[in-house]
Amino acid sequence: MINRIYLPWLQLTYNKFKFVVALSGISFAVLLMFMQLGFRSALFESAARLHNVLQGDIILVSPQYISLVSFRPFSERRLYQARKFEEVEYVAPVYLDAAQLTNPTNRLKYMILTIGFNPERCILDLPEVCKNLKEIRQEDNLLFDALSRPEYGIQADKFNPQKPIHLDVGASGGGPSREVVISDLFKLGPSFSYNGHLVTSDLNFLRIFGTRSQKGLISLGIIKLKQGANVERVLKNMRTTLPHKDVLILSKQEFIDLEKNHWKNNTPIGFIFGLGAALSFVVGTIIVYQVLYTDVSDHLAEYATLKAIGYRDIYLLKIVFQSSIILAILGYIPGLIISWGLYDMATQATKLPIYMNFDRLVFICCSTIFMCCISGALAVNKLRYANPSDIFK
Repeated sequence: MINRIYLPWLQLTYNKFKFVVALSGISFAVLLMFMQLGFRSALFESAARLHNVLQGDIILVSPQYISLVSFRPFSERRLYQARKFEEVEYVAPVYLDAAQLTNPTNRLKYMILTIGFNPERCILDLPEVCKNLKEIRQEDNLLFDALSRPEYGIQADKFNPQKPIHLDVGASGGGPSREVVISDLFKLGPSFSYNGHLVTSDLNFLRIFGTRSQKGLISLGIIKLKQGANVERVLKNMRTTLPHKDVLILSKQEFIDLEKNHWKNNTPIGFIFGLGAALSFVVGTIIVYQVLYTDVSDHLAEYATLKAIGYRDIYLLKIVFQSSIILAILGYIPGLIISWGLYDMATQATKLPIYMNFDRLVFICCSTIFMCCISGALAVNKLRYANPSDIFK
């Protein structure tokens, strides 16, 4: 019996130039899928960076909250009403707003998300922030995100806490700026919404934003439950007890999902990355189909001979499918290697969380094999209707 793997391998490698071109086309399709899905994942992960580091089990937001780029403040009173539940360990108000930071070198202004909270308690799971609570208590002292984009003019690798940086920061949309001091750095990273972050105390926050902000009107309310408390039960009780019209009560995971779903379903960029991955799949399918169809056409006489001596269509179909899988695996490997390198380059350039994960590795590998098998199924139609007597006339 003809070797089941050796035959399709010989057919594919008979014309080595075509074989290399085919693998290049598949690798390119794999590369496109990896990059599109990588950027899409980075969009969602970066959008929820701040959400993930909040040290709380339940989050209160305004019912008008859409995302970090579109929300309204609500009364701090609702947060303190939630403190009456016996499962609550502590509550913490959080202020958020976009500020304009003036680059100290070129004096250009850039938007940056500013986070303010009472430094009596660290509400961010960021070690650098927690160890600098005393510093941000001081008037006009702020912490700067070391992973922010470089346009802010602060070089994290050259920063010296003994020589703090003086900057001008003011509310976005105009108004007077305020000179502040960057006393230390922390690491959070940019998102598609904001290129960087500042952290300070609630009082410093109110000083920076002036009339734009009012003490008692907060952006987020963080509720930390006692160890062992049932989050779902407390959520249900709070939703039953607290007014629903002016506050939205969410678990931390629901808060994260709310942000990700906004970018996934309500923004063009989320759709574009998904469409890009789908088009990459279609392009790969077409490339493999052309390769296999040409291969079948070039070896039609050999296939007809096999049919003439008794091999059934199912056997010929297996040969084409084996060729498809060989192309898929050999095309996937260089696409993966190149994508891995581009992920690292893109992460360094954008500071976004573009990284490879196991789920994506498996998904794109299976997609590549499925893509090639679809192409093989389409290409094999020419064999099904091939009549040996007609070919050898």
